[in-house]
Amino acid sequence: MRGVLFAIIAGIFISLQGVFNSRVSEELSPWHTTTMVHLVGFIFSAIIYLFVRDGSKGFKEVPLIYVFGGMFGVVIVIGEMTAINLLGMSLAIAILLISQLLCAFMVDAKGLFGMNKIQVTVQQVIGMVMMIAGVTIFKL
Repeated sequence: MRGVLFAIIAGIFISLQGVFNSRVSEELSPWHTTTMVHLVGFIFSAIIYLFVRDGSKGFKEVPLIYVFGGMFGVVIVIGEMTAINLLGMSLAIAILLISQLLCAFMVDAKGLFGMNKIQVTVQQVIGMVMMIAGVTIFKL
């Protein structure tokens, strides 16, 4: 149940972040906005870390390739801001979620990046097709 709650909260904040970033980028350049967003996020994370101090391993224990995940955040913020400005909030988020789910299916099906390999079911494929059809109908 906690996982569902965290997923719901994250989904809400993804949408809110998209709106806020899009509004900021109307006044500043997209790259200035992205830099500011990540700087504020870094400061916020560092403050929380000072109080929480979770994690038992040091940075040296993390494989270098996974440290590059931070660069994905730059692509996410720029892509989401641009998509929202060009497509509107609802369509941009719908497409973003479908692409996220398709990528997650590939990671699960192949067991990529050390994740447990999970069998993709016919029901999941039908659900994805229905979601894509729904977004297509939504766009009409």
